[in-house]
Amino acid sequence: MTDTEAGGLAYKWIALSNTTLGVLMASMNQTIVMISLPMVFRGLHVNPLGGGQTGLLLWVLMGYTAATTVLLVTVGRISDSFGRVRFYNLGFVIFTLGSLLSAITPGVGAAGEVELIVFRVVQGVGGAFLFANSAAILTDAFPPTQRGLALGVNQIAAIGGSVLGLVLGGALASVNWRFVFLVSTPVGLAGTIWAYLKLRELGVRTARRLDTWGNLTFGIGLTALMIGLTSVLMPYRTAPMGWGDPTIQGTLALGVALLLVFIWIESRVEDPMFELRLFRIRPFWAGNLSGFLASLSRGGLQFMLIIWLQGIWLPLHGVPFSETPLLAGIDTLPMMAGFVIAGPISGVLSDRYGARTFSTVGMLLSGLGFLLLTTLPADFSFPVFAGYLVLMGVGMGLFSAPNAASIMSAVPAEHRGVASGMRATFQNAGTMMSMATFFTIAISGLSTHLPPALRSGLSHAGLPLPLAVGISHLPPVAALFSALLGYNPLGSLIGPKILGALPAAVRTHLLAPHFFAQLIANPFGESLHTVFYISLGLSIVAALASLMRGRHFVEDLHGASAQRPSNEATSVPAVETTD
Repeated sequence: MTDTEAGGLAYKWIALSNTTLGVLMASMNQTIVMISLPMVFRGLHVNPLGGGQTGLLLWVLMGYTAATTVLLVTVGRISDSFGRVRFYNLGFVIFTLGSLLSAITPGVGAAGEVELIVFRVVQGVGGAFLFANSAAILTDAFPPTQRGLALGVNQIAAIGGSVLGLVLGGALASVNWRFVFLVSTPVGLAGTIWAYLKLRELGVRTARRLDTWGNLTFGIGLTALMIGLTSVLMPYRTAPMGWGDPTIQGTLALGVALLLVFIWIESRVEDPMFELRLFRIRPFWAGNLSGFLASLSRGGLQFMLIIWLQGIWLPLHGVPFSETPLLAGIDTLPMMAGFVIAGPISGVLSDRYGARTFSTVGMLLSGLGFLLLTTLPADFSFPVFAGYLVLMGVGMGLFSAPNAASIMSAVPAEHRGVASGMRATFQNAGTMMSMATFFTIAISGLSTHLPPALRSGLSHAGLPLPLAVGISHLPPVAALFSALLGYNPLGSLIGPKILGALPAAVRTHLLAPHFFAQLIANPFGESLHTVFYISLGLSIVAALASLMRGRHFVEDLHGASAQRPSNEATSVPAVETTD
């Protein structure tokens, strides 16, 4: 597609800037609540560590991502038939409405939490429309020789937005928690008007029948899976996590069963929602496999780093727990810096030399970053830590843009919407599975090592042994959420009455930020190293999957010859293979 066919030289840059704004806003809202949760719950007059609050806390945090993940493929498939720009614009409208509703949440207490969860889900629906169509709109607007650059900038917005959300959430919530959601409203309104006036349909539209059973089985199955993976993070009876809960087991089993039925349906219907035949294209399946593995390796990384910074490193340096959320967000910025540096460069170079080398090297660098993180002690040197984050950011940047361009350039024009939705679904599903896996490992390790550390540390600090023994049975999930929320749990666990009876020096020592951080540092550090080693292995497998995408373009889906050297451009979607 030439610039003329795409609507002129200026149009492609309009499409890039508008879709980048949409993706930045949608990505930012995936993490903006993570840092601002203490102020959000304080504004709702809720104690997030109180009884029965864990489930609601999780859904305030993760409901947005779950709703987005469930709808991505369906939205992409419908957009292919009725217009990608039309549904992208609708996404801006829905997202803006959800942001406004979240900002004006009227209720307080549990009612306010439920209202906020519902409004966050509305945001997630809008986010699905934006994510599902942005890459397809760019692929329609840009010629093959510039798609890597365009999608690289778009990917920077996606990753950068998630990091920016951490900082912006803490900064805005320190003024008023409602600003966390209100900030997206004027941006969304401006983006809606801009998209309506300037974007236009360039993609190939194909009228198809609605795949009713496919939509139902996929939507219900993936919803059940998302609910199960979120709910499993909650304790069950005496167990630290919910894997043994029959309800959660049934929910996960239902989700898997319905997704298997969905695959069976899609292989038999005339107009499937999920284009299984796209998996015959090597760069499509290899790119999605490596993208899924990459998300699985790093999807829970931000949570683990935030807990590490908020619960251990910053308190060890005397920072009060109430001040750690914003500082932790700022301390993760080196990762975004690395991504911003590498993303556009790898996009431009992959347009000329192909995706395989850059995406493969990117995953290997990410793996090296995980390996280096295992060498850090709990009280690390920040410049060294920042350097490792920059390295990981560079690796992510090298991988993301070429991988996205390879996937989107390989599919026929009429399937770009559903291909974009499928790509985003694999990434989001990998992120959700990564979070469940990382938390399971962390909580399992804490269940073994935290009780004796608490018992020994509290008794040596002067707390009566029976009380120290009782506190040592603190549920590990409570310790993690305390760190995530910026709370020192010892104050509420010991209680004001007992604290008042203790000598002033003992009381001051127990409530000092570094004390609890020292107790949890080694137990959490051992689990964290296990997580990093698993992520290292997944990164290597993702690099191998990336290698399998092939180097040469041989023929497109319609059988047209398009063979070319790896450093030449092609104007048709193509199937790549190895030499």
